[in-house]
Amino acid sequence: MDLQAFFMENAEKTEQVTFVASKRFAKDGKPVPWIIRCITGEQDDAIRASCMRRVQVPGRKNQFTREIDANAYVCKLAVACTVYPNLNDQALQDSWGVMGAEALLKTMLNPGEYADYAAKVQEVCGFDASMDELVDEAKN
Repeated sequence: MDLQAFFMENAEKTEQVTFVASKRFAKDGKPVPWIIRCITGEQDDAIRASCMRRVQVPGRKNQFTREIDANAYVCKLAVACTVYPNLNDQALQDSWGVMGAEALLKTMLNPGEYADYAAKVQEVCGFDASMDELVDEAKN
């Protein structure tokens, strides 16, 4: 079997994607698109690890399990994947009266815009296949 297709130089490169997260941010009457990138699996692992929390097992005294805080994970993923605007820019954060990239993202976008943006980020990172699609693909 030939492994050439798996070499880094032969792999298809993931491109940055532009996405209009909100029509409220416009220049010369045209919405300014945001730029989204895909992160690496290693970066994703670090984000997931930072979003884990200890939860007590129901009915079991002094027994705990770990689970992921899905909301925190999605927000941190969106921040990590956002190239433009720079959510870590101090002047931008000061403009919105917040501290931190996650707080800025949630303040800049209204709830519907945030949900759409988070969905687009997940799509760019390859989380776009539904469970039904994955099951159908596995059957074939």
